[in-house]
Amino acid sequence: MSAPELKQKKIARDQAIAKAEADAAAKAATAATEHTKAIVEKAKQYEAEYAKLSQDAIDNRREAKANNQIFVAPEEKLVFVVRVRGIIGVSPKVKKILQLLRLRQIHNGVFVRVNGATIKMLRLVEPFIAYGYPTLKSVRDLVYKRGFGKVNGQRVPLSSNEVIQAGLGHLGIDCIEDVVHEIFTVGPHFKEVANFLWPVKLSSPKGGFRGKKLNHFNEGGACGQQGPHINALIKKML
Repeated sequence: MSAPELKQKKIARDQAIAKAEADAAAKAATAATEHTKAIVEKAKQYEAEYAKLSQDAIDNRREAKANNQIFVAPEEKLVFVVRVRGIIGVSPKVKKILQLLRLRQIHNGVFVRVNGATIKMLRLVEPFIAYGYPTLKSVRDLVYKRGFGKVNGQRVPLSSNEVIQAGLGHLGIDCIEDVVHEIFTVGPHFKEVANFLWPVKLSSPKGGFRGKKLNHFNEGGACGQQGPHINALIKKML
């Protein structure tokens, strides 16, 4: 086989490879555009859902007031738990519960679904944690600013939707707004999403904790159930 013929074959092969790569890149770009459109549509739906939840609460309070009644809000389904004390003087039972909650380090935080079992666990470790009901803004800030995912056992920052697709794509959760929605609404895949999220590593609160860490929140301290006031602590620790 002569040299010019070999050269022509190489040129043809290189052109075929270049064409295949260009086609694959074009297809990937089209798929990415479609995916972005789908994400934007989902985000709009979620915003409408959050706005409806907020407006429904306002309407229910106004209706109750107009009828001289008291509106009792539905029980909260989500708490954010932060470890505020170290390991000195921790009993084996408390240590085990903190391990089950994945709160192995001070200033670590996790999202927990509220049910009978978790309430009992939280009460047993109250002197070592602060917990309460996070708002949508707090959940968003925690996921966007301090969010890390578990991919192949590695702690990976949620810097792109590809990370979420790799860890949760099989559940139909493929963007960061899906993660926020699943956590805030305590959706059907809450357990998988909460386990995918690495425990949030928070900073020491700016200006320090409120009162003594050894005292309960109701006594002017920093530990225990704080209700909606946990959002102020989250803001100080981000």
